[in-house]
Formats: sequence, C-alpha cells, structure tokens
Amino acid sequence: MARLRREFSEEFKAEAVALVISMGHPVAHVARDLGINEGTLGNWVLRYRQDHPDEVEEEPLTPSERVELARLRK
Repeated sequence: MARLRREFSEEFKAEAVALVISMGHPVAHVARDLGINEGTLGNWVLRYRQDHPDEVEEEPLTPSERVELARLRK
C-alpha cells in the first residue's frame, strides 16, 4: 500500500523552525507538539542554520565553562 506524503507550507515550516531557533525549544518537543516527524523538523532547522549562519546565536557560557576557559587561557 502506498503511503501519502504530507506536504507543508513554507509558512508552517518557518513557524516550526522559529519555535526551535528563536524560542529555544527542543526539536523533539516541537515536532511532537506539531504532529510531525522529528527528523523532518530537524532537517528544516539544519537547512535554516545553513542558509542563515549569521543569525544563529550561540548560547552564553555557563559559569563552569567560564572557569575552564580562564584556566585554559593561562
């Protein structure tokens, strides 16, 4: 039996990616909430990050990471 392939609008994809990128929600949680495959959403996020490398923010260092960085710099 052939499976039907679901198609998603560009607007839906952009909003799903925004939940992961801007809001910081895990891919697995967003995918589950939206009823889509985790790998599909992961691919959309990866593609967005590749297309917009300057917009991807790095997470700030934790206190333990700051201590380690200071130790390594010495």
